[in-house]
Amino acid sequence: MAPSLVRELGAWSAAAVLVGSTIGSGIFRVPSEVATVTGTAGAMVMVWVVGAIVSLFGALTMAELATLYPRSGGIYVFLREAYGDRVAFLFGWTQLVVIRPSALGAIAMIFSEYLHRLVGAGPGVRVVAAAAIVGVGLLNMRSVRWTSWLENVTTGTKVVAMLLVAGAALALALGGGAGANSAEAVSITAGAGTSVASVGPAFSWTGMGVALVAVLWAYDGWADLTFMAGEVRDPARNLPRALLWGVLAVVAVYLTVNAAYLTALTVPEMADSELVAADAALRLVGAWGAALVSALVVLSTLGALNGAMMTGPRIFFAMAEDGTMWRPIASVHPRFHTPWGAIALATVLGVGYVSARSFEELAGGFILGIWPFYALAVGAVILLRRREPDRERVYRTPGYPWVPVVFLLASVGMLVSALVREPVLTLAGFAALLAGVPVFEAVRRYRRAHPLIHNTVQDGADADIDGGDGSRR
Repeated sequence: MAPSLVRELGAWSAAAVLVGSTIGSGIFRVPSEVATVTGTAGAMVMVWVVGAIVSLFGALTMAELATLYPRSGGIYVFLREAYGDRVAFLFGWTQLVVIRPSALGAIAMIFSEYLHRLVGAGPGVRVVAAAAIVGVGLLNMRSVRWTSWLENVTTGTKVVAMLLVAGAALALALGGGAGANSAEAVSITAGAGTSVASVGPAFSWTGMGVALVAVLWAYDGWADLTFMAGEVRDPARNLPRALLWGVLAVVAVYLTVNAAYLTALTVPEMADSELVAADAALRLVGAWGAALVSALVVLSTLGALNGAMMTGPRIFFAMAEDGTMWRPIASVHPRFHTPWGAIALATVLGVGYVSARSFEELAGGFILGIWPFYALAVGAVILLRRREPDRERVYRTPGYPWVPVVFLLASVGMLVSALVREPVLTLAGFAALLAGVPVFEAVRRYRRAHPLIHNTVQDGADADIDGGDGSRR
């Protein structure tokens, strides 16, 4: 009998995967952009709260699908069940050529940059980034338990550290120490080429829309846990809990840290800062604060890189099991019970991307690739409720249908905003997605020509690829 994946993750470990995948680099970069386009502290807080609500609504909705289909692959499985194999394949295709290698590359680049800043020497940034991807990939091939332990440790440490730094900032402010309005405050050098006068003085709906795109990127990662649904113990009980606890933990950390930034720096200073966390630490505790923040970012991005490697390859694993990807990608290590073939593929792609693309290209490609499928997955809850109204559901989305509808509206608004702001990058993302259509047709023709080799069975039924209408043949 072929080896299979083992359900080893409990609720806390699953929540740690979500938190570790989400809290990476965004909270150290995004607040500066939000300050630039909103211009006021009130608008900044509002956009972070709106992003929290949208992310929480997405997680609450996705939990219903995760309990219905608690299998490795997550969104890939949800899309296949709701819309058919064509849409599911396009998600997996986009993950393969854009989303996953972009995510691994972007996180590894930030890890390497801050590690260089911390130690002051070493190989080139891209070399260290590639080595980090390979190291994390090998660890994930070796053991789910080890990678889960690493995720628990890095997540717990960075959350506690971030809250301690934020608490110190707020305590200093309440005690009359250094802060944004202190006479002894050091000046922040403009690093992004933005003058203080360029920051908008008042609330702007346009600024809110642009800022929301950036904030949702910082919150992104809440859906990654669903990719490992096949390795979570008692998924009907633990998946909804982990999704809810994980998102609430991220929201608490982000709002507290932003409050600390606003305590230490004025909004114009935040807008002019490339490294807002380091500048806030410099304002509060002096030069050693910058080193402390660099160490925190290294730890944070290591956990995020490990989380991305834990979750993403499960999509390729599910596709290979379905027969829409080379069958050896679904190989499970006979001793370690890990999807080592899928992890190896993700590792190779991540190294390739980090060797050839900039951080901005990597981050932009990730966001524009994933959000159309988030919207489709959340919409699948509504579709499946209507298609199968009598099906037993151990978990139902609270606030249905308004919770998924609000998420869908926010998703559409985000994509429209991205199209208006970055039309070339957005259209390139859609072009990469549509390039998967002829690939899907070629795979379908090949499988029909070789049914004895490529026919697969899932859940005791024929799971042969269909024409995209959701039926099984």
